[in-house]
Amino acid sequence: MEWFKADLHTHTVLSPCGSLDMSPVKIVEAALNKGIQLLGISDHNSTLQCEEIVKVAQKKGLAIVCGAEVTTREEVHCLAFFENFEILALFQAYLDAYLPNIKNDEEKFGDQVWVNEAEEILGQEDRLLLSAIDQSIDEVEIKVHELGGLFILAHVDRKSFSIYSQLGFVPLSLNIDAIELSDNVDYEAFVQRHSELKNYTVIRCSDAHYPDKVGTSYSLVKMELPTFAELKKAFAKQDGRDVLSKW
Repeated sequence: MEWFKADLHTHTVLSPCGSLDMSPVKIVEAALNKGIQLLGISDHNSTLQCEEIVKVAQKKGLAIVCGAEVTTREEVHCLAFFENFEILALFQAYLDAYLPNIKNDEEKFGDQVWVNEAEEILGQEDRLLLSAIDQSIDEVEIKVHELGGLFILAHVDRKSFSIYSQLGFVPLSLNIDAIELSDNVDYEAFVQRHSELKNYTVIRCSDAHYPDKVGTSYSLVKMELPTFAELKKAFAKQDGRDVLSKW
């Protein structure tokens, strides 16, 4: 086993808040330039750019885990990742069913397109992806695990769109695979204020919206190979796998 550099929170051109420069080729190049070995694709409430990025990444030797950053009814952000495209399609259908029919204002929020390797537009999402889906955080977590996915509370230290900003606490009923801290947060100090977090695997990610941000923050994950199955074991600290959460 070895330690792999993993950045598990990356947006693409599809996210309305993401730069139009966040195309598959540019994201993969940026990740490789930073030494990232496992990259998580997590657009807001959509998985539709994932397959094209995987195509590019496979040619370049970069491992990808696919998913989305979901905004729950409470406006809590959480990351969800899945093992293959078949399961990802089922989760996309779930997101489509509960994303409200609020039209995107491109001038205010940005474009919502997905593109191929040549940066040709393959499609466009007309509904605003920044909206909260009509599902509670408990319902999202249950659905993610029904599909065999990984459920991660995103940037829990932030003053908006985090579990603490929206709820003020972490519900004990939630089955959480990991929590994400922002790069500039002191782990020890934050856990002193929120001692319940000692019970969870902690990751750091870039939450990149621009190419130069990709890979600027990452987690070190001990596993056999940079795959979804191995990442799942690492989050659970099984069979010698591990995640370095203090640095």
